[in-house]
Amino acid sequence: MKLIDGKAVAQRIRDKVKAMVKTLPSKPGMAAILVGDDPASHLYVSMKEKACEEAGIHFEKILYPAHVAQTELIQKIEELNRRPEVNGILVQIPLPNQDEDAVVAAIDPAKDIDGFHPKSQLVPPVILGVMKLIDEAVLDGHASIRGATAALICSPLFAGPLMNLLKEQDVTIVDDSTQADIVVIAKGQPEMLKGSKIKNGAIVIDVGTTRVNHKLFGDVDAPSVASMDGWLTPVPGGVGPVTVAMLLLNVVKAYQLQRGASKA
Repeated sequence: MKLIDGKAVAQRIRDKVKAMVKTLPSKPGMAAILVGDDPASHLYVSMKEKACEEAGIHFEKILYPAHVAQTELIQKIEELNRRPEVNGILVQIPLPNQDEDAVVAAIDPAKDIDGFHPKSQLVPPVILGVMKLIDEAVLDGHASIRGATAALICSPLFAGPLMNLLKEQDVTIVDDSTQADIVVIAKGQPEMLKGSKIKNGAIVIDVGTTRVNHKLFGDVDAPSVASMDGWLTPVPGGVGPVTVAMLLLNVVKAYQLQRGASKA
């Protein structure tokens, strides 16, 4: 399988966002709330901070200990909701012991750049990233996805918005991955999907990342698909960088939505 270079795709998006930011009348801003000491969460937020700085987006990191009261988090979010210079708010998930749904629900839907709020006006960056990577395979020679079939091996929460975007492209959702032209997997189970369960020539988007003995593994058993035809996103270097880039794009979209609303 040909590997889809997520880093290269992400850099193109980041360059586009940087150019967009330069044309705006003021600097967009985002705030990230980080609770606890989970190393992976701290790493992810640092990546987002670096990406924002590169794109010219103001970034605020708000740190709390793991035992912070849920009410305190919600009070901080309500304060950020009121600040016009903060266009995007994200709460780094998972939270140590607070109710994630209740905390996310406190975010103004117009500022929910992660797309987790039930009334969010923005599509989750990871879903946008998956669609962008599918498009990349099409640009590289895969037939148009219109009329294609797709298998989504993931939770209903993840599958919902992705299914909607695929159906807009006349893609039919199927249960059997061996019959699917597109396979998207996000289970967090290292190397669970073998080549025998994938149709030859398929586009395979591997969203899963699990660290085992300091090494990252995807949900796809990469060696078993290596000799097959088709396209595969590597882990690392596939969905992750594109998701961060799409988050930046969502900050700019949120900024534009809010300025449009303020002018109305």
